[in-house]
Amino acid sequence: MFRTILTYGLIAGVIVGVPLFAMGVFMADNPPGNAVGMAIGYLTMLIAFTAIFAGVKRHRDVALGGAIRFWPALGMGLAIAAIGSLAYVLVWEAVLAINGGDFIAEMSARMLEEQRAAGASASELAAFQAQMAQMQALYANPLARVAITLTEVLPVGLVVALISAALLRNPRFMPLTRR
Repeated sequence: MFRTILTYGLIAGVIVGVPLFAMGVFMADNPPGNAVGMAIGYLTMLIAFTAIFAGVKRHRDVALGGAIRFWPALGMGLAIAAIGSLAYVLVWEAVLAINGGDFIAEMSARMLEEQRAAGASASELAAFQAQMAQMQALYANPLARVAITLTEVLPVGLVVALISAALLRNPRFMPLTRR
């Protein structure tokens, strides 16, 4: 089971890490808009975490003879999600190291300009700028940055693990067919 968890966790990590690295390094000077970037990011995470479903199903069908209970399936799914999420964090840290680590400052400046273009008042801009300065200080702490990065990806893995465990606990759901 450990080998299956590691294999499918690394598959998820590669699927989520390669686009993150490519966008973070090669599109650093011209990032997509916030909404587009978030949509691409979360879609990539969802696609990557289909490895949870595939790994739990393979374990159910091959190692367990076609039946798995909810809690063991959930545990396996969470372990795969944890490995994929760890890969995501490591890739993000590599992107920050390559780009000089000033992502949050650039994002803050871009968001401040968006607020200004939307017609925010001077007091609203000052409050927003103070909030962004606080975020920059928090992001400078590596442990806080890792925690923030994990909160981007791990909830997606949790949802996919829950859905996978709920579906795959039923042995009649997508049973293994041998020809």
